[in-house]
Amino acid sequence: MVSKERQASALQRFAQANPRLLEEIAGLSEHEQQQQIEWVFEDAAQAQGLEPWELTLQLIAGSEDELKAMRLEVHREVAQALGLEWEDYCSFNEIDESAP
Repeated sequence: MVSKERQASALQRFAQANPRLLEEIAGLSEHEQQQQIEWVFEDAAQAQGLEPWELTLQLIAGSEDELKAMRLEVHREVAQALGLEWEDYCSFNEIDESAP
């Protein structure tokens, strides 16, 4: 699971990288602006064939190694929440810890 801090950081980076979006929503309330950013972010993730949590990690990772470590961390948390052994979870989800 991606922490709220990581999600907030990713949304901020996403918004900063999309000045046209910020211009379009400038007249909205702060809450409405945040909603619009989240919706566009989710659409952008889907357009890239990613889950929003994956795009979040891509935006906040400092390197490919850090991205890989964060992805595995999220998968481990999911496996634990599901009560699955890590090896079984990896097998079910075709996760290779040695792959980039």
